[in-house]
Amino acid sequence: MVKKRFFFVVMAFLLTVPLFGFGQNASAAGFVDVPNRAAKEVNYLAEGGIANGSSATIFGADKTVTRMEAAAFIGRALQLDGTQRVTNFKDVGSGSFASGYIQSAVEKGILSGYDGGRFLPYNEVSRGEMAVMLSKAFDYKFGGTLSGAANALTSRGIASGLEDGSFGADQIIKRADFAVFLARAINPEFRTKAFSSFTKTLWTNVGDLNIRSGPSTSYASEGKLAKDIKIIGAHEIAGWTYVKSGSTTGFVSTYYLRNTEQQTVKPPIDNPIQGADSRLSSQTIILDPGHGGTDPGAIGNGLREKDVVLKTGLQVNNLLKQTPFNVKMTRSTDTFIPLKERSTFAKNNGGNIFVSIHVNSASASASGTETYYYAAGNPYVADSKLLAAKIQARMLAAWNLNDRGVKPGDLSVLRENNMPAALAELGFISNAGDAAKMKSDYSMKIMSNAIYYGILDYYDAKGYEVSPLYDVAK
Repeated sequence: MVKKRFFFVVMAFLLTVPLFGFGQNASAAGFVDVPNRAAKEVNYLAEGGIANGSSATIFGADKTVTRMEAAAFIGRALQLDGTQRVTNFKDVGSGSFASGYIQSAVEKGILSGYDGGRFLPYNEVSRGEMAVMLSKAFDYKFGGTLSGAANALTSRGIASGLEDGSFGADQIIKRADFAVFLARAINPEFRTKAFSSFTKTLWTNVGDLNIRSGPSTSYASEGKLAKDIKIIGAHEIAGWTYVKSGSTTGFVSTYYLRNTEQQTVKPPIDNPIQGADSRLSSQTIILDPGHGGTDPGAIGNGLREKDVVLKTGLQVNNLLKQTPFNVKMTRSTDTFIPLKERSTFAKNNGGNIFVSIHVNSASASASGTETYYYAAGNPYVADSKLLAAKIQARMLAAWNLNDRGVKPGDLSVLRENNMPAALAELGFISNAGDAAKMKSDYSMKIMSNAIYYGILDYYDAKGYEVSPLYDVAK
């Protein structure tokens, strides 16, 4: 094992902003064809992986945006499922790069097709169409009309009208111009007028919580929040809430926020899932997100292993808490735990199975998913291998990466344990494709579900009735 070391579619359409003028080009994310007026916005979208160019230096600022490109931008911004697949349209095959985003956007009511089961993926997008798509994607009320959508954007300081006083709904949108509007829709700091929508009073659930400049872990941290701090929130994008704390504004993962001053403690439930095996209440599952604190683990593509695996572990933990299982985590915050203390924790808490979560690192070309178990002198070899195999199968189905197999591994957290134990390597943080999934809240949820399903599959194979529990992750 080699170790460690959104949207919007906005239709790529980048609106025309005639009132701004083009001027000289600026260096935006390394692109040489982006005008000064759009440089900050293009940089912003590029940082979040929402927009990219045709090459390392060409953004295609003056190119128009097609409907399928718009779907891809929207999908990335909203972190929709972009997995290439069969769509509802006869002119969009499963092999199209945007097929997954098109189908997801249609299912969300953001995009629609035309008569005869057509999507017209190569048609260019107009300013009016862009306004409607953005209004739908960001849930702006617009009365279902082009003029209403145009007003929704202009009233918020996202778009401006033309010199003749019209919105120019029929004009085709260019990529650089659209980038400006999309960035403004995401982050109000780019808008042309103040538009306050901080209407929610919220509190933080955890400490050391990042406020990021954009709605994903790809964006830089603007500061930290302590636990149980009162803040105000505005709009939500793909599981991230735009918040304000003092003079700092930015995005915080909605998962770590609550809308009540005191955390709600749910009373214990004797039978959380009707029909589940009563013996499950005696089973304790140990979740072990690797690294943490002073040990970042592998680093690559703007990500740290310790952050990726903690997010995964917390999501799996949340699923298991809805079942009869007991669940314990070796760490639930950004804390360093020595290797031997992890296995000791598992033993002291009476663990019945142990699942360690990691990501790999190697060359930029290395990719794939693998799972380890300890095979030497371990009385639980068969069960450890079974647990590893079940988790591996589910992870492969979740991300469809290369199958690097189920392997024996002489790793401390496996070797020092006295229970069935497996170590899952989600993918390679050093690979751009694998890392893109780690940056996506949608993909991370799918992977967390997969590990949860793998644990259930293991117990099913051991003769426990777990079928009612699969619905927990739906």
